[in-house]
Amino acid sequence: MGETRLSAHDLLAVLLDIEKRFGRERPYPGAARTLDLDLILYGDDIVDTRDLIVPHPRFRERRFVLEPLAEIAADWKDPVTGRTVVELLAALNT
Repeated sequence: MGETRLSAHDLLAVLLDIEKRFGRERPYPGAARTLDLDLILYGDDIVDTRDLIVPHPRFRERRFVLEPLAEIAADWKDPVTGRTVVELLAALNT
């Protein structure tokens, strides 16, 4: 978690620039990658544009995202589903 004065789109641009500076290439969707920086959440905001969807559309299915998030923000509610992180994590176990 962190704070920024950047908009979600500007933050995404910074993340993509970092990937590029470290040699990340995007030859095709799903290609292996050496670095992958995703904008998973942006507070309680919902963004749905051609180049950015926040919350990340697949974060609810990813244990490697939900487990650490549950350690620091277990009661945070997904602005799309209204479910807490703990509830989202529990749903993976069913």
